[in-house]
Amino acid sequence: METRVHPPVAAALRLCLHALLLGLLALAAVQAVSDDAPHAGAVLVVAGLLAAVYVAGAAAPSVQPRTRAGALWLAALGALWLVLLALSPDALWLAFPLYFLQLHLLPIRWSLPAVGVTAAAAIAGFLLHGEPVTPGTFIGPLLGAAVAVATVLGYDALSRESERRRELIEELVSTRAELAVAERTAGTLAERERLAREIHDTLAQGLSSIQLLLRAAERTLPVDAPAAAHVRQAREAAQDNLAEARRFVRALTPPDLENGSLAAALERLTARTSTPALTVRCAVSGTPVELPTPYEVALLRTAQSALANTVQHASAHRAEITLSFLGTSVALDVVDDGCGFTGVSGRTASADTGTGGFGLPAMRSRARSLGGTLSVESAPGQGTAVALTLPLPLADGRTGQDAA
Repeated sequence: METRVHPPVAAALRLCLHALLLGLLALAAVQAVSDDAPHAGAVLVVAGLLAAVYVAGAAAPSVQPRTRAGALWLAALGALWLVLLALSPDALWLAFPLYFLQLHLLPIRWSLPAVGVTAAAAIAGFLLHGEPVTPGTFIGPLLGAAVAVATVLGYDALSRESERRRELIEELVSTRAELAVAERTAGTLAERERLAREIHDTLAQGLSSIQLLLRAAERTLPVDAPAAAHVRQAREAAQDNLAEARRFVRALTPPDLENGSLAAALERLTARTSTPALTVRCAVSGTPVELPTPYEVALLRTAQSALANTVQHASAHRAEITLSFLGTSVALDVVDDGCGFTGVSGRTASADTGTGGFGLPAMRSRARSLGGTLSVESAPGQGTAVALTLPLPLADGRTGQDAA
């Protein structure tokens, strides 16, 4: 008789149950009067009292399933029914609505025995009145009890399944909303990084080259030459615009890099990722140098993606991030002791194989955009190692690899 999932259905079932019990009471009273039974008056009184108690309990807010009030109300109905059963054999049929009430109000460990006792009482009452004994005398109450048990338990099972589906739908809707927010956030961050990279690689680099050329031209001109003043003004304007472009790049920098160096951002990343089941450590080797913002972004995003793979797929206990400054290049290594995975070769996976998932295409794209390389080594049961190497830009705009 649950009302949470299908209120209209539950209300209709309650109305049918009320009509059935009151109709059977009226039938027993009318039958007793029409047959001029010896206890017709007593039957009318008990039937009226039973109807009054039933109506009062059905309307009482305190009578709810698995409550003391519900159990007491059910006990009062059962006692009056036994009295009525002793007075009239027609009260036998009231056992059927009582089955439903017992199954609805009592816990399952009490309702099933109560239904059995009610069925036995109905059969015994019929026999005590000296009615002819037939197979239906036993089959009727027992079959009615079985139908009531199957109906109520089946309805409860459907109600629970419907509730689980409702909760699942709510969870899916909530998850979809969270995913949409995450996708919007990721898209915003990706666009910010793209703009920062474009400004750095085009506008800032162009202004820097113009400034160097104007500085060289300024040195070749006499100080008192009229053109020297114009060259100096142009160089200062290029310098101011270069500073403005760099300010735009810094404004578009990922939040993790806004409040400190790349090493500090990696330390915060390891602190956030570490759990009781996974220990993450960070180390820096070599002499740190100031890196352009696109380089810091690529290194940080690669570390984030590699650690996310470790958490989601590797079942690892330990992971280590190593940031190495190698003079003409900078390298990032993320190593874990997880379960590893198999590449297309059947032994190890590398970034160049294009194996699906694990965020490798995004990491590889970042590496290529800066002239770097990405390698991934993994094998089942032997963990995974991700290595990103980026050539450092030199003062003249070339990279370490170009100078070599």
